[in-house]
Amino acid sequence: MKKLGLLLASLVTVFLVACSNQKQADGKLHIVTTFYPVYEFTKQVAGDTADVELLIGAGTEPHDYEPSPKAVAKIQDADAFVYENENMETWVPKLLESLDAKKVKTIKATGDMLLLPGSEEEEDHDHGEEDHHHEYDPHVWLSPARAIKLVEHIRDSLSADYPDKKATFEQNAAAYIEKLQALDKAYTEGLSNAKQKSFVTQHAAFRYLALDYGLNQVSISGLSPDAEPSASRLAELTEYIKKNKISYIYFEENASQALANTLSKETGVKLDVLNPLESLTEEDMKAGENYISVMEKNLKALKQTTDQAGAEIEPEKAEETKTVHNGYFEDADVKDRTLSDYA
Repeated sequence: MKKLGLLLASLVTVFLVACSNQKQADGKLHIVTTFYPVYEFTKQVAGDTADVELLIGAGTEPHDYEPSPKAVAKIQDADAFVYENENMETWVPKLLESLDAKKVKTIKATGDMLLLPGSEEEEDHDHGEEDHHHEYDPHVWLSPARAIKLVEHIRDSLSADYPDKKATFEQNAAAYIEKLQALDKAYTEGLSNAKQKSFVTQHAAFRYLALDYGLNQVSISGLSPDAEPSASRLAELTEYIKKNKISYIYFEENASQALANTLSKETGVKLDVLNPLESLTEEDMKAGENYISVMEKNLKALKQTTDQAGAEIEPEKAEETKTVHNGYFEDADVKDRTLSDYA
C-alpha cells in the first residue's frame, strides 16, 4: 500500500511538471476574468496569445458573487487577472490583499475612468445577503462608447505587462475597436433624433448608455434583478407611466417578470428585453451571440420607444445634485479622475 501511494504521488508530480512544461512550450498566457463583458473584451485583445477563462458563468448573479476557494486558487495560478471595477466585483479588494502581485498581473478594466455616483434607487436596493451597495455605478460596458475605453485599457495594460506580445495585442484591439466604433455609430445615428427620450427599465443598469446617447433612464427597481419596490412605490410608478404615456417597459431575460407583468396589466404598456450583458450562456455563445450582437438587439428594442412620439418626461423627483441632467457632480461624489474620461 505504501509503494502504491508513492507511485501515485510520483505520477501526480510527473503530470504537474508535464503540464507546466506544456504551458511554457506553447507560450500562451493563462488569464482569468470575472464576468462576461470583461471576458469578451480580454479575449478579443489577447486572441491566440492566451487562454482566457471566465470565472462567473451564466446563472450566477455577478453582483452577489463570492469566490470559492477553488476560484481563488484559479486566480492565484493565473498569469493575469482581469476584473471590471471594485464597485461591481466587491470581493476583489480583499482578494488582492493576499494575491502575489509579482506572480499574477492584475488589471482593473475601468482604469481611472470617472464613474457616476450610485443613484438613490441603487442605494435602496441590496444584492443578496451580503448587502452589496454600489457607491459608484459600475455598468460602463453598456455604453459602446465606454466599452471602447475598456478595451483600450485592457490592451494597454496587457502590453505593459507582456511587451513581447504588444504588437499582437494592438492589432487584435484595433480590429475589435473598429467593430465597437461601428456599434457606437449605430447607437448615435439611431437615437440622436429620438422622438421619445425616456425609457423605463426594471434594471437600473443603463445610465451610461442614456447619458452618452441623449436618453433618460427611468428605473422601476434598483440594480438587483430580484428587487421589487413596495406597494406604494408600485402605485407611484403606475401613475407615473399613465401620466407620461409610456409605451414599453424593459426587463431582463433571466429576472422575475412579476413586476413588469403587473405594470403591464395596470397600465397597458408592452414588454421587451434590455439585456445588461452580465452573462451569456454557453449555448448563446455557441450560437454566435456576443457583446456586439446583443447590444444590436438592445438598440432595436430601445428604438421601439424612441421612434414613437412622446412628450418630454421629467424625472419623478427633482434632484439638485448627483444628476446627469445638471451636468456636474459635487466634489465629494467623485474620486480624483480626469474629467476627459467623463466626456
